[in-house]
Amino acid sequence: MEESKSGTVRAVDRALDILLCFTDTTDLGLTEIAEKTGLHKSTVFRLLASLEAKGFVTRDSSTEKYKLGFRIWELSVNLSQGDDPATILLPEMERLRDILGETISLYIRDGSERIRIQAVQSKHSIRRVAPIGARLPLYVGASSKVLIAFADMNTQENMINDWKEFIDISAYKDQMAGIRKVGYATSVEEREPGVAAVSAPVFNRSHQLVAALSVSGPLNRLTLENMKDHAGLIIESANRMGNMLR
Repeated sequence: MEESKSGTVRAVDRALDILLCFTDTTDLGLTEIAEKTGLHKSTVFRLLASLEAKGFVTRDSSTEKYKLGFRIWELSVNLSQGDDPATILLPEMERLRDILGETISLYIRDGSERIRIQAVQSKHSIRRVAPIGARLPLYVGASSKVLIAFADMNTQENMINDWKEFIDISAYKDQMAGIRKVGYATSVEEREPGVAAVSAPVFNRSHQLVAALSVSGPLNRLTLENMKDHAGLIIESANRMGNMLR
C-alpha cells in the first residue's frame, strides 16, 4: 500500500480529494474532476469506479456526470449532533431572522478559511443567498473579522502575518482591537458588491470562541446605521447561543 510523504495512504487521499470536489457543486464530469484534483484522467477513472462500486458516487449514463451517492447520506445520518453548533443553534438563528428579516449565517474557522456551517435565508424577495458549506477567505468580511479578532493572540498573529500582500497590518490590528472593544464587526461590499454584514462572536461556557454569528443583506436595507442598531440584538443572540453550548 503506497504511502504519501505525510504518512497517509496516497490512494485514500486521492479518493477523498475526489469526494471533496462536490462541496460546491452537485455533478461533475471526469475531465472536470481531473482538473480540480490535478490527477490524470486514468487515475480519476479508476478511483471513481471504486467509489461508485461502494455507493459513494453515482454516474448518470445519459450525461456521463458523477454525483454523490447514497452512502454519503447514510453516513451523514449517523453524525453525532449532540455537540454540533449547526444543529443546536438553528432555532435561535431562525428567531433572529424573524426579528431582523435578513439572512443569518454561522461561520467557523478552518485554517486560513471560514466555513458557513449553517444559514437561515431571509424571507425578502431580494435577499442574500448563503449556501451552507461555502469556504471563504478570512481577511475580508464581518464574520472573518470576528473569527480573527476574538481568536487567541498566537492564532491572530499567524493569520495576520500571512496576509501582508492583502492588508495594511498595522491598520488591521487597530481594527481588530476596535472590534474586541465594541463586541461586533461590520463589512460593506468587502467581498460582494451591494452586500453588507454585521457579525458577533459565539463563545461557549468556557469562553472559547466557537463561531461567528452573521447577519447579511443588501446595502439598501443593511446600512451602517441599521447595522449599528442591530448590533445589540445580534450580540444578545450570540450570547444565548453560547449558553446553549457545552
